[in-house]
Amino acid sequence: MQVDHIFETWVYWVGPDMSLNLISRRFPIYGYLGLTAIVLAEILLFSGIELIGQFFTPIVWSGYILFVDASVFRIVGDSYLTRRRTEFLFMLPVSIVLWLVFEGYNYFIKNWHYVGLPENLVVRTFGYAWSFATIWPAILETNQLLTAFGLFEKARIRAFQFSNRTRNFLMAVGVICLLVPIIFPSRWWAFLVWTGFIFLLDPLNFRRGRPSFIAEFKQGRLQLFLTLMLSGFICGMLWEFWNYWAQAKWIYSVPILSDVKIFEMPVLGYLGFLAFGLEVFVMWEFVRGLVFKGR
Repeated sequence: MQVDHIFETWVYWVGPDMSLNLISRRFPIYGYLGLTAIVLAEILLFSGIELIGQFFTPIVWSGYILFVDASVFRIVGDSYLTRRRTEFLFMLPVSIVLWLVFEGYNYFIKNWHYVGLPENLVVRTFGYAWSFATIWPAILETNQLLTAFGLFEKARIRAFQFSNRTRNFLMAVGVICLLVPIIFPSRWWAFLVWTGFIFLLDPLNFRRGRPSFIAEFKQGRLQLFLTLMLSGFICGMLWEFWNYWAQAKWIYSVPILSDVKIFEMPVLGYLGFLAFGLEVFVMWEFVRGLVFKGR
């Protein structure tokens, strides 16, 4: 099929070792279903189907997650949906709960609001839950794909140590970042919300032996850090692209250059997606470590 041909073409350039691994793996059927869901949703949206317009965001993101997961499996023979289904299913409600944390912060910083939502409360709540459940899987699956492609694999920095005092200082910075928007509500504090959990949770993850940026930096590695930022940016661009056409959508209120937009997002807001990719990782590893100990 066409998708397999694309992968075979890419493999030709990355080398014979990868080619031998890919020969025995076919692109999973659910990946085709995901791609089909995206295409059909686009067609039906522009055909004026109201139901699709209201649920366009969770539909296309569900399709995206299926397609990316299948792509990861095609490349490395391992993915959430093929070998780690329990972890993936756990990720869905966790994604809802963790995004509600940011919704809580939005009550104070008032950076976005929703329009075009279904009037029925039950239907609206279902749409919220479905949409929020795709956020963490989208970024983490994208990161898996970028890593599978070997992006930034050779990126290195000089290894450096983080003393206990330094880690405690970073955690204190995180606490301050997360308290200020609550104590002094303002749209200007959005950047604190999008960075605070990184400073607070990454040192905790390191202390508990979980994957962390501190552990990576101690080894002089940058791949995880860079692929997650890029994952946040890629998903951010897609979020805003698909949100622009959806009927049920979000609108931003950013205090700087609010009228200079790409889709619905003011241009400076895209910087937040870089940090959000990092936050998704540290928050997921923190929760994951509480449930899947030793993994």
